[in-house]
Amino acid sequence: MADQAEKLRELVKAGTSPLSEVQSSSTSGPRKTRIITITSGKGGVGKTNMAVNLAISFAKLGKKVTLLDADLGLANVNVILGVIPKYTLYHMIRQQKTMREIITETEYGIQFVAGASGFTKIANLSDEERRSFIEEMLALADADILIIDTSAGVSKNVLDFVAAADDTLIITTPEPTAITDAYGIIKIIATEFNNTNMGLKLVVNRVDSVVEGKKVAERVISIANQFLNVKVDYLGFIFEDPLVQSSVLKQKPFVAVDPKGRAAQCLMNIASRLEKVEYKEGSGLSTFLSRLFGRMSG
Repeated sequence: MADQAEKLRELVKAGTSPLSEVQSSSTSGPRKTRIITITSGKGGVGKTNMAVNLAISFAKLGKKVTLLDADLGLANVNVILGVIPKYTLYHMIRQQKTMREIITETEYGIQFVAGASGFTKIANLSDEERRSFIEEMLALADADILIIDTSAGVSKNVLDFVAAADDTLIITTPEPTAITDAYGIIKIIATEFNNTNMGLKLVVNRVDSVVEGKKVAERVISIANQFLNVKVDYLGFIFEDPLVQSSVLKQKPFVAVDPKGRAAQCLMNIASRLEKVEYKEGSGLSTFLSRLFGRMSG
């Protein structure tokens, strides 16, 4: 394992990645995996529900999607999917199983990697465990889109994933505390990375109207631009929909329960908008791993 870690360090320094070997074997040309991190300033705003249903929405658009539950310690993607995974990230990090062995197929056309709920040690990985994690991530190279559901707040794990991703979706609701916390995480990201254009995108959940969603977004985006000089794009909103809560109780994603429902249509619109956003230069899993490994080993 130490030799593998050293090899990755050398590859990162050289600006290359073993992923290129995986990509070059494709007969249809290199696959460019889009990395989307989903996070929030506080819990309870629908972040994980958004991650699951967005993944399924992309699958409906014909994309091959993998959903990684990186809410290390309090993972619950599997709960919303109604799936009891046989293996989780815990088994991989303990080197009991490989990434390929813990990937779970679902009836919704997506794959997911379960987090390790209840294992607080996972939330504070050692350097060696982090490096092993990055190496195993190479198994996800065949996905069109990798969605990473982080924990709420601004732990080092969250910031690592935000820094490495192509796009970061920040989820908020119209509640004053949620808006304040959304701005708070944007401020910490801006302070941490000193980068005015990190692909930050805002989604306003549980709105009663189009106008409400727009007002909340304009408020957050305006303040971020004025006081932090950070560019945040308004990606869209999700209507308040009783079906969402009932779907959670049934452990069925709401876009699958009622694809024509108000919330489901909002998610499809968001997926379509993201699909049309051009890839950044140097994006993809290779770059993601290099950035992530560089931060984790720094």
